Amino acid sequence: MWDSNAAANHVRQHAQSQSTGNCAKYVRKAIEAGGVSVTPTRSAKDYGFPLRQAGFIELDDASSPRRGDVIVIQPIPGHPHGHMAMFDGSSWVSDFVQNNGFYPGQAYRTQKPPYKLYRRH
Repeated sequence: MWDSNAAANHVRQHAQSQSTGNCAKYVRKAIEAGGVSVTPTRSAKDYGFPLRQAGFIELDDASSPRRGDVIVIQPIPGHPHGHMAMFDGSSWVSDFVQNNGFYPGQAYRTQKPPYKLYRRH
């Protein structure tokens, strides 16, 4: 049974003050805290398929995120693994709290790489 509140609380409680380069690990552990197992991958950019296998549905629009939604962002130069984060109800959180939307840094916000939003009911 998916508990988006438990997942969102977990990701927020374990967030660091800045990125540690472990976004996928932090988000995967939050998903597990919410009661769903997700097969680990080496890179954040590759989590789409495992999330779908775990019962998440893929959405193209991230303009109205819900608590527990997960975003998977494709790589940009200098960031070959891409990025992933979870919406905690007010902010996007990965291994740190992202204060400027779902793109984790200025380089991502400038280049705006493709992304997919994943939601589980």
